[in-house]
Amino acid sequence: MPGPSEWLVVAIVALVVIFGAKKIPEMARSLGRAQSEFKKGLREGQQELGETPPAQPPAAQPPAQASGEGADRPEGAPTQGGEGS
Repeated sequence: MPGPSEWLVVAIVALVVIFGAKKIPEMARSLGRAQSEFKKGLREGQQELGETPPAQPPAAQPPAQASGEGADRPEGAPTQGGEGS
């Protein structure tokens, strides 16, 4: 029984036979334009409704260094005077 890769090859050959080698790049270009138009419309619709599009996650920033006593010891480590001091 053919696997997914064999089906992909069969589909590509069928497209070339049905549409011809000249039409396939035109169809791909048209599909790309349609996709970009869809995304543009989606963004415009979100702006029209007052929604903000999902933002890119912020870049990871190193944690701020604490100043003062105990800045060099790990969080949760006991102080020099023991637990109560």
